Amino acid sequence: MPELPEVETARRGIEPHLLKHAVTAVVVRNRNLRWPVSRSLIESLPGQRIDSVTRRGKYLLLHSPAGTAILHLGMSGSLRVLPADTLAEKHDHLDIVLDGGRALRLRDPRRFGTLLWTTGNPAQHKLLRSLGPEPLEGHFDGDYLFAKARRRKVAIKNFIMNSHIVVGVGNIYASEALFLARIHPQRAAGKVSRERYQALAKAIRKVLNAAIKAGGTTLRDFSRTDGEPGYFRQHLRVYDREGKTCERCGGSIRSRVTGQRSTYYCPKCQT
Repeated sequence: MPELPEVETARRGIEPHLLKHAVTAVVVRNRNLRWPVSRSLIESLPGQRIDSVTRRGKYLLLHSPAGTAILHLGMSGSLRVLPADTLAEKHDHLDIVLDGGRALRLRDPRRFGTLLWTTGNPAQHKLLRSLGPEPLEGHFDGDYLFAKARRRKVAIKNFIMNSHIVVGVGNIYASEALFLARIHPQRAAGKVSRERYQALAKAIRKVLNAAIKAGGTTLRDFSRTDGEPGYFRQHLRVYDREGKTCERCGGSIRSRVTGQRSTYYCPKCQT
């Protein structure tokens, strides 16, 4: 599913088209997404100006004076900004129509995405209030991870993929960051030193920033708002490279299942 870099890429793609524009209509062709599209959103968002477009974890937040639309792309969702009269296709479930004749269109074949509405502080919404810190912000560092990991027996890969610990470190990015930090993905989180967590926090930021710069990782169901796929996959060092040579030590990349997810690592230089 789209992770932090993919969602941030989408945010940056749609922001210039939405910012300071007024919503003239919300056209819903299918309310039955992961949760039904909020009727209060359908009634309240038209007539409002989009003041800012932000991201919290994997959620996009469209802020207006009346409230905030909370959008999640699910496993297969994608966004396009296009002329509002563009013929809708089978999986184009809703449009947020803007003044000037353009629309933000959500396409979601699997319908695991969602669009909700809140008039309160979005940070306190039930979907957002328990999320961990943003990995690209200043208060996320090795000391934070070290403190959170004490006495935890869970594998470190699962630990950093827990959105209550830190948001946005998906399966691909966890494997890549652990490789950069030279940490074995199955090492117990509570058995990693403060120094190694400092290296891991830096690696997480490096991997995510590189993915954002490259436009997000190319996944089967993800493409950018301009229709082009992301290109981070060509820079992957371990993910989906089982049996290939480690670029750092010459060892052989291995794969195993950790927490029901495929995990890629180099057993020679990750300890």
